[in-house]
Amino acid sequence: MTTIQTLTLTRPDDFHLHLRDGAALRDALPWTARQFARAIVMPNLKPPVVRLQQALEYRGRILAALPDGSEFTPLMTLYLTDDTTPAMVEEARRSGVVHAFKLYPAGATTNSDSGVTELKRIYPALEAMQRVRMPLLIHGEVTDPEIDVFDREVVFIERHLIALRRAFPELKIVLEHITTAQAAQFVGEAHERDAHGVPRLAATITAHHLLHNRNAMFKGGMRPHYYCLPVLKRETHRQALLDAATSGDDRFFLGTDSAPHARHAKEAACGCAGCFTAANALELYCAAFEQRDALHRLDDFASRFGAAFYGLPRNSGDVTLKRTPWNVPEHLPYADTDIVPLHAGEAMEWQVQIDA
Repeated sequence: MTTIQTLTLTRPDDFHLHLRDGAALRDALPWTARQFARAIVMPNLKPPVVRLQQALEYRGRILAALPDGSEFTPLMTLYLTDDTTPAMVEEARRSGVVHAFKLYPAGATTNSDSGVTELKRIYPALEAMQRVRMPLLIHGEVTDPEIDVFDREVVFIERHLIALRRAFPELKIVLEHITTAQAAQFVGEAHERDAHGVPRLAATITAHHLLHNRNAMFKGGMRPHYYCLPVLKRETHRQALLDAATSGDDRFFLGTDSAPHARHAKEAACGCAGCFTAANALELYCAAFEQRDALHRLDDFASRFGAAFYGLPRNSGDVTLKRTPWNVPEHLPYADTDIVPLHAGEAMEWQVQIDA
């Protein structure tokens, strides 16, 4: 194992983030802004962000909530529905503010009830996205009740993603927060690239899927703060994700899928899905990459590959982490109540250094 004591990264980006709105946005945003320069912001608010004007207004609220002196830039997305039109896609591309459209199969996850009911309904929008080079971000799970929750990602690939890529071979796609060996293999075997050498298919990987298998949800009892969608999988899948993330392959990059929910909403009879990792995101990724003695590859995964996929310049500035043992707080203020971060109360080896 590596014995380095300090790790400096080009200031990274989070290519999959939930910020919520209102008081929740106010309290969740600073944790991301202190570590990341930019983030792809998910559009699954209530109501969802489906039109350009809604994205512009949401972006304004994010900027207004930033701590003084922050240089964080939100990268906005729009929520695909059965009613998304080619004209809406073209308008979004011209704006320079919207960086992708997000596909939620209806009912797949938090606030996804307005999602797409059948992929064929959005083929005209997807054709427009392919034409104007607008990325498609996919929550890759089927929602059929007869499909086991642990199989939904694999079945989505088999039933839908293969056909989707065949129908739109030049469409840029990100398979979000992959959780299975099959998804890692599918992305890793997709060799198609555009004229600039950028992959046409990529994937984001979360820290919690790199660090934990499904046993984490049941250790010593029900552990609701480890419940997320897509759900944690078997250890063999976790190992495959670690292989992909630490491989140096530019088709895999950082997306936390940090999903804040108040503690009372998680610790409930029907608790919400999502892990809150924004408060210690880089520390968690360090812990994962260190398992493979691959800290030297974290800069590419966190700061280079995602930016290249989205056609963004690499950030200036850097973030330094030191091997400084510390304990994650048991809870943090959130929307006039509190929230429990992943690994709450536990010791961590690495800590981001923040200038006073």
